[in-house]
Amino acid sequence: MTKCEILKNLIKLPKLLIMPAVFDGLSAKLVEEANFAAVQCTGLGVSATEALPDFSIVSMREMVDRTRAIAGAVEIPVMADGDTGYGGVVNVWYAVREFEKAGAAGLNIEDQTFPKRCGRIAGKEIVSVEEMQAKIKAACAARVDPNFVINARTDALGLIGMDEAVRRGNAYMDVGATMVFIQGVRNLQQAKELTSRINGPVAMNLIEERNDCEALSFLELERAGIARVSLSVSLMLASVHGMRTALRRMQEWGGTRIDPETFASFADLQQLAGMPFAESIEERFS
Repeated sequence: MTKCEILKNLIKLPKLLIMPAVFDGLSAKLVEEANFAAVQCTGLGVSATEALPDFSIVSMREMVDRTRAIAGAVEIPVMADGDTGYGGVVNVWYAVREFEKAGAAGLNIEDQTFPKRCGRIAGKEIVSVEEMQAKIKAACAARVDPNFVINARTDALGLIGMDEAVRRGNAYMDVGATMVFIQGVRNLQQAKELTSRINGPVAMNLIEERNDCEALSFLELERAGIARVSLSVSLMLASVHGMRTALRRMQEWGGTRIDPETFASFADLQQLAGMPFAESIEERFS
């Protein structure tokens, strides 16, 4: 079974698929180590690692390269982040081909205008339903593995309202999307209405902002019929906090020390980075 098939089957299961978002191979390995079934690449996170805003500044080639590193680091399926498809239908076609060759099992494509911006930032605009449908058709036609997941995202909920989000969700499913990602779900009532009115799997995300994530447990979302939830910036926020904490403590200590509350062990890092395997190859062939 291909990773595309595995991811597609996970989406179709009644059990909620929880996908922590990752930004490099190391964060992906930690998600796999924690026994999550799949990972989501985050364009916001990849941009942030370069100290850049999520504003269509990172190119398709850069995202493909990072996705290749992530997919190569883990055995679990990886969903790539394709922003708006990087242009028109031709760009979408090539994006799908490149992400699939890089090892991704699926791709997010959203209906924002270019340049897109982070889904929680004001000033977003969306393209017409017809333009997005054309992109989805191109994406479906471009994939080599017919099970490669096309995750069609809409930002209509916060911009226009529930009826438009549902209309777009069904329109995107009608032309071949595997799943519809509704950006900006704020409460359980919205989640239930979306799953009852959209004719296909519904995805959403949770962000540690405005306390909305604390009111939506995984179990409640599963019972509401949500197929997949992405933890869009959880690991990135944890990384920033962890590094700031370590820097502050070293300043307070006037040096550094072995402190399990602050640092992972050096051996742990070497293990995650694959050093024992490299040493075994060296021992075998030298």
